[in-house]
Amino acid sequence: MEHLIDILLNFVNTYLVKFVVSIVCAALVLIIGLKLVKFITKRLGKSKGIQKMDSSAAALILNAVKLLLNVLVVVIAVQILGVPSATIIAAIGSCGLAIGLALQGGLSNFAGGVMIMIFKPFHIGDYIVTGSGEGFVEDISLFYTKLETLDGKSVNIPNSALSSSTVTNLSSKETRGIDIEVAVAYGSDLELARKALIDCAKSCDMVLDEPAPTVFVSDHAESCVKLTLRVRVKGADYWPARFYLMEQSIKDVASAGVTIPFPQIDVHMK
Repeated sequence: MEHLIDILLNFVNTYLVKFVVSIVCAALVLIIGLKLVKFITKRLGKSKGIQKMDSSAAALILNAVKLLLNVLVVVIAVQILGVPSATIIAAIGSCGLAIGLALQGGLSNFAGGVMIMIFKPFHIGDYIVTGSGEGFVEDISLFYTKLETLDGKSVNIPNSALSSSTVTNLSSKETRGIDIEVAVAYGSDLELARKALIDCAKSCDMVLDEPAPTVFVSDHAESCVKLTLRVRVKGADYWPARFYLMEQSIKDVASAGVTIPFPQIDVHMK
């Protein structure tokens, strides 16, 4: 009986007490560590460097730092319980590989979102043209970029498509050029048509004086001569100025007595 008690006491002193102490220490490390991570990320979020950054990029960095620190705390706590570090690293690697294979498309969108937030090829409110659509940038998230088209539709484009294709930002400059093409009949007075188009440009308050509006022959088509009116406007005035010039240019050219031709074919019979 005494021998059995000695065995039990030896087991308690050798294994059980050590195990309980390890659990208590691991729990303390986990609790204190998680609170410390929360404190660090909160202070980091109030730092000047993070405050100056784009809100989406700042959120990404804070979440990444928080995730890494939490993983570090968990790894330390598990090591205190006696689990070898090699086993922990292998488990983390296996989990990461499985998650990566399962979320391959999502991770490519995530990587594209990170690239967009770092290099900033466009911002919220910009008008962009892509192979997947065009419109005003309404929101930039980690996985998708939302565009609002001119007719009020919302288009969600995966960030992987935006980061790997050509994106034309029409709002990156303060001014934009507008080309309005008008067809006149062969034999028309080109100088008269040119003056009518210049007067049309001057009648629009949105057209800038510098650079001055210009008119030039842009094509000799089958049934007409094509004149192009080129003007410069502020970026915000692009669409209303374009719509105005598209309508008014035809009216002014016709009012000047210049013939607006229709496609035609001359047939000669013998």
